Amino acid sequence: MGRHTLGALEQAVMMVILALGDGAYGVAIRDELSRRTQRDHSFGAVYTTLDRLTAKELLVTHLGEPTQKRGGRAKRYFTLTGEGRKALDHAVNARHELESGLGLAGKGA
Repeated sequence: MGRHTLGALEQAVMMVILALGDGAYGVAIRDELSRRTQRDHSFGAVYTTLDRLTAKELLVTHLGEPTQKRGGRAKRYFTLTGEGRKALDHAVNARHELESGLGLAGKGA
């Protein structure tokens, strides 16, 4: 599988998944993403992004145990694949290269 181009929301979602570790499931991802970006992200946008990243094989999923609190439904957890980690690292490094020398640090850009 070749390099993947990641959009800004895809990158942000993947970073949040890394930050959440074993607790990265849909609602937690959406809540943490909204907290970190200080924007209200819809569940639809987050789940569409998660599905797209899974289809690109940049994420894998597994189901947790069903809980009575969730009406017997299980949470779907997300983890970056090795290829997903490479794609995210590439995107972050490319952004740093673009930003270097622009004097943007600390100016709210």
